[in-house]
Amino acid sequence: MSEEKPTITVRANGSLRVNGATLIGADGNVISDKDTFSLCRCGHSKDKPFCDGAHREAGFDDPGTHSPVE
Repeated sequence: MSEEKPTITVRANGSLRVNGATLIGADGNVISDKDTFSLCRCGHSKDKPFCDGAHREAGFDDPGTHSPVE
């Protein structure tokens, strides 16, 4: 039985989309064990570390393109 690896997708002008991972805080407590959630990347969310869509109004601009890992 093969399990899929967790993934984090950088969304253009938006959040980091996390699939298949558990988010654990510095204190060791589970913050989220949902199968899919989005993390704030712009710094404007009122629900950090989660994305609340504030990047749209803030005009956050980052295409989400980065060099591939080799």
